[in-house]
Amino acid sequence: MINEQIKDKEIRVIDSNGEQIGIMPIKKALKLAQEKQLDLVKVAPQAKPPVCRIMDYGKYKYEQSKKEKEARKKQKIINIKEIRMSPKIEEHDFQVRVRNAQRFINDGDKVKVTIRFRGREIAHTDLGQEVLEKMAEELRDIAIVEKKPKVEGKNMVMILSPKQEQQ
Repeated sequence: MINEQIKDKEIRVIDSNGEQIGIMPIKKALKLAQEKQLDLVKVAPQAKPPVCRIMDYGKYKYEQSKKEKEARKKQKIINIKEIRMSPKIEEHDFQVRVRNAQRFINDGDKVKVTIRFRGREIAHTDLGQEVLEKMAEELRDIAIVEKKPKVEGKNMVMILSPKQEQQ
């Protein structure tokens, strides 16, 4: 709330330098702010009496948006990349998938490794389990198993995440 939007009778006023002026009626505080060609902004509405600050509201809003933008820039968005395999994957194909997973993990993404069982292969989930454990073993230096291998429908899923994220 700024200027005339503030409906309290008495407020604690802080000037533009951050020094406390004291408790005064709202009209006097508004007059003080207008003399300095600044705005009266309510910064702590829950306090008794509410705390208001004399400041340039436009500049304050600009600074806040700048801080938000900077914070958003520093955020790292973690994507989940999926790698699909079959339980009877050949060694070379497996190594290609391992290299892809390494690349994804080094980029800071999580990797969802999926084994797709077709037809009667679902009876041999132990083969899929072995392939996923082999994948985790290959990547143990750079990744940790976030979610252990688990059968979900006709798929077996395991999630790997980068090591530095957990520490």
